[in-house]
Amino acid sequence: MSLSRLSSNLMLAATICVASVIAAVPARAQSATEIQLSYKDKKFDPAEITAPANTPIVIKLKNLDAKAMEFESKTLKAEKVVAGSSDATKVARGALVVK
Repeated sequence: MSLSRLSSNLMLAATICVASVIAAVPARAQSATEIQLSYKDKKFDPAEITAPANTPIVIKLKNLDAKAMEFESKTLKAEKVVAGSSDATKVARGALVVK
């Protein structure tokens, strides 16, 4: 085998090796926007919340009423029932504006 052919084969092997290492490294995950939301007397606090589009959203719900409540967002395609006097967490993705 000639020196130039050996050099080409080594270069090809090195390229394949580097490409497979790069492909094996997972993509960096976007950091989630965390929103704290409480519910009491049929009202949310804060009354208005926002989050950036196309990012993970973690909504931490705290139901301060004795009765169960339902959180629903058609925009996020998210729904969660929270028992009375308890907490829940809902993970969603998308743009969020609740008024």
